[in-house]
Amino acid sequence: MTTAEAPPSVAPTLETTSSRRSHLLRGPDGDPRWVRPSLLGLLAATGVLYLWDLAASGWANAFYAAAVQAGSQSWEAFFYGSSDAANSITVDKPPASLWVMEISVRLFGLDSWSLLVPQALMGVATVGVVYLAVRRVAGAGAGLLAGLVMALTPVAVLMFRFDNPDALLVLLLTLAAYLLTRALQSARRATLVGVGVLLGFAFLTKTLQAFLVVPGFALVWLVCAPTTFRKRLVDLLLAGLAMVVAGGWWVAVVELVPSEYRPYIGGSQTNSVWELIWGYNGLGRLTGDETGSVGGGGGGGWGSTGLGRLFEAEQGGQIAWLLPAALVLAVAGLVVVGRARRTDVRRSALLVWVGWLLVTGLTFSFMAGIFHAYYTVALAPAVAATVGIGGSLVWSRRGSLWARAVLAATVAGTGVWAWVLLGRSADFLPWLAPVVLVAALLAAAGLLVVHRAGRAVVAGVVTLGVLASLGGPAAYAAQTAGTAHTGSIVTAGPTVSGHSGPGGGGFPGGAGQGGPGGGQGGGQGGPGGQAPTGQTPTGQAPTGTAPTGQGGTGAAMGDGTRGGTGAGGMSGLLDAADPGTEVVAALSEDASSYTWVAAAVGSQSAAGYQLATEEPVMAIGGFNGSDPSPTLAQFQQYVADGEIHWFIAGGGGGGTGGSGSSTSSEITAWVEATFTSTTVDGVTLYDLTQPQA
Repeated sequence: MTTAEAPPSVAPTLETTSSRRSHLLRGPDGDPRWVRPSLLGLLAATGVLYLWDLAASGWANAFYAAAVQAGSQSWEAFFYGSSDAANSITVDKPPASLWVMEISVRLFGLDSWSLLVPQALMGVATVGVVYLAVRRVAGAGAGLLAGLVMALTPVAVLMFRFDNPDALLVLLLTLAAYLLTRALQSARRATLVGVGVLLGFAFLTKTLQAFLVVPGFALVWLVCAPTTFRKRLVDLLLAGLAMVVAGGWWVAVVELVPSEYRPYIGGSQTNSVWELIWGYNGLGRLTGDETGSVGGGGGGGWGSTGLGRLFEAEQGGQIAWLLPAALVLAVAGLVVVGRARRTDVRRSALLVWVGWLLVTGLTFSFMAGIFHAYYTVALAPAVAATVGIGGSLVWSRRGSLWARAVLAATVAGTGVWAWVLLGRSADFLPWLAPVVLVAALLAAAGLLVVHRAGRAVVAGVVTLGVLASLGGPAAYAAQTAGTAHTGSIVTAGPTVSGHSGPGGGGFPGGAGQGGPGGGQGGGQGGPGGQAPTGQTPTGQAPTGTAPTGQGGTGAAMGDGTRGGTGAGGMSGLLDAADPGTEVVAALSEDASSYTWVAAAVGSQSAAGYQLATEEPVMAIGGFNGSDPSPTLAQFQQYVADGEIHWFIAGGGGGGTGGSGSSTSSEITAWVEATFTSTTVDGVTLYDLTQPQA
């Protein structure tokens, strides 16, 4: 029976089904047939890139992995973001990113996949949201370009395959920018309030870094929203209130709970989340005056600051491939819409992303405190969207010589810049740099005459330009996905020259030496923890030796031993221990009789043992070993009460650089003077139930 002959009750159903299939194929608003398959292909390819051999990195950053393990066992640890299930101390960030991974671990069990798959899926979602935001104002082609740029940004590939908080932060900020774009079109109060809610939850991911986008977002709304100024102001205040409530409720609860009923707030010197927000994780990052941080207060030594920071050896290969192009296309795009009405959504949307890019980029460029190359993942959506929207606006004026000249110069300049960046890793695909350069120059020449060419030639020129512009980052992205990464300091792509250590200038204590104690972080040191001169320690584990979720991270220790360096060594601070079976057996013996099976200085050192035993291990002094938790008197009382079985020598921190508390050193000295040491599989242990005679 044909559709025309079908009974009235059947024909509408068939027509509806056909309409739905057509919608799935073509996409909304009558997009061409190639749009939806292209989008689905982009998302699928991104999923493959971000999920490929994901378990090779093991626990990735064991500091957060141990907190996830703790939160999967204890709801109290879940709420506070504790480092161990017995709730001695928290991580030095709010717990929102941990919540996502902990729910996954509670559902699927503890292993690398349940830990890291949520991060990868957030990356795929971010690519999709970038596409939606750009497509809304610049069309499907621009949206696909922006999504592709986002997916192939090397630092994004790194962080969406890692368990740091940055993955959730980037997704929430991108969703907020998308909702703001919608609010700028509709002037709906509820949509703008939703932006505030997302920013509040982003704050619960990585505190004040989430608010770097707020100045640009607020200014664009006040200037460009299609409603009266009074309503714009009122709606902005309501969105701000929503942001404070969404981000402040957890802070209020933690501050109101008496300290004896909750874990110590890691990263603070006064057991205060308020101090953590404004000090160690806040203004201290800008000024360098971070009490208790690596290297101490007042400058820290995290590389040279200035406008060129994001283009330097380590940062350049992470994020800067299309950064010059984004800036050029932003200016040119604003010229295109220069005479449009105040509420023109193309201009307002472009300004949303440009504001994000400029404020966050300048902050990263001039902050004097702790700075790692992977922070730049927060710029990836802004770069991608600016390229998509700005490029689309300039392309719409390609009939004008100036627009073609801008496009040609942008592609040629991107090719030259890629040639420079690839030259910093000369042993990595040495043929790629000249190929990219030649392709970019050919595409630039074609763009100058593209207005006279047929559709097939235009498509070829555009495709060549995109391939030339993304060839370098795509190669870095593939290399990043194919390499295991562990430890606290990781970077995307191959080893580059012209870099002396993490942060661009090495830790205090000597360029390239890592820091106090001489150990080099990132899981790549040799004996003594020293990276090869002039090369970036990438935080990459040797191929084929990464853990699979059983035991520690496999990161190299500073002196080449399994158990770690002496107190104060940087390897114990930045890399987790990888204990052998004998150590694990000793720590696990009669574990149910103790609150903590062991205690170790520094959260990373403790994390390796905790992940190996899946039993609580107390992290003395928090991440840096410089927090006054526990005090010597408290630790002595825990020992007297029989709550801790072993003390593990080594670790790191202890107020490195003369900053923070010396409690961990006092505890170490007391243990060494009071208890007899024993060596198990190269690790020095003290049985706290057996004092010296």
